Amino acid sequence: MLKLYTDKRFLTETYRRKVFPLLFDLAFTQSKVVSQYYKIEDEIEISNIVVFPVDYVTFLKHKVAFSRLRLLAKRHQKPIWIYTAGDYGFTNYIKNSYTFRLGGFNSKLDDKTFIIPSFINDPYDVYLQQGFSALKKGKKPSIGFVGHAQLGFIKYLKEYSSYLKHQIKRKLGMVLADNQSFYPSSIKRAHYLNKLASNAKLNSQFVFRGKYRAGMKSKDSQKQSSQIFYDNIFNNAYTFCSRGVGNFSVRFYETLAAGRIPILLNTDCRLPLYNKIEWSQHGVILDELKEESLEDQILNFHNSKTEEEFEILQQSNRDLWHNYLRRDTFFKEVHNNFINKEV
Repeated sequence: MLKLYTDKRFLTETYRRKVFPLLFDLAFTQSKVVSQYYKIEDEIEISNIVVFPVDYVTFLKHKVAFSRLRLLAKRHQKPIWIYTAGDYGFTNYIKNSYTFRLGGFNSKLDDKTFIIPSFINDPYDVYLQQGFSALKKGKKPSIGFVGHAQLGFIKYLKEYSSYLKHQIKRKLGMVLADNQSFYPSSIKRAHYLNKLASNAKLNSQFVFRGKYRAGMKSKDSQKQSSQIFYDNIFNNAYTFCSRGVGNFSVRFYETLAAGRIPILLNTDCRLPLYNKIEWSQHGVILDELKEESLEDQILNFHNSKTEEEFEILQQSNRDLWHNYLRRDTFFKEVHNNFINKEV
């Protein structure tokens, strides 16, 4: 068991949406799985790790509490776990610290950076109540997508304007986030999807939206939008996944949770538990630098599977999400990683 020391004054409803995900399970949900592997202690001397209680940016605003916890960790020679939230994430330079973030660029991340999955609810609890079943292998790969994807100069200007506003805020110190190049995600997404849709060897089932969640605001309309989204994933063996503003894809995890096969456009991504999980065995990782076209990479993956292997893979992906990518099971694996390294 890993014993954690943190500032428990932040583990309240006021900061609920900002709390480090692991501490959230310990303080709010009292997860039975997490409680087997972690415990919050009142004394730093008997603790293994110091954890910043809320995301880095929020905690930094509380300078006294931030400095106190950082100095305590240094004095007692304890490693620090830090959560940097948001689409961009932030690389901190505190010695003896480990960063947990949603995304980032693999070539720029050190080995003390943990990519956390997008923690989602089980789609079979709400949207896919018919229960899991694997799809048969068809002659053509059946690829689904429902989401924000739009071409056009006006769309490009809107995305670039949003990017510039963020960059100005970042340079003025109003936003703490890593710098990254402009990436018009919805335009890029539409470009690749149109390319796949034009290939007669692929069976594409794409629904393009002009806005996130089709611009729907009410709870009922959002639920309807989510139902269409998950039905599309469930009814197609493959789903196309690519990054958004941040360099990660929530759809990637939603596809795995549904027990389907993600097609991930690799934009220098680092995936969770990359030292443990052989991700190329669970989906198509598209590489634009390969001589093969993206379409051929998909076809080669599809044709490499027997009918039995194809169905087993879908169950394997469902199991992968359940056993490694939910909040509780992910932090169980993080625990094992640290114990094995004797941190």
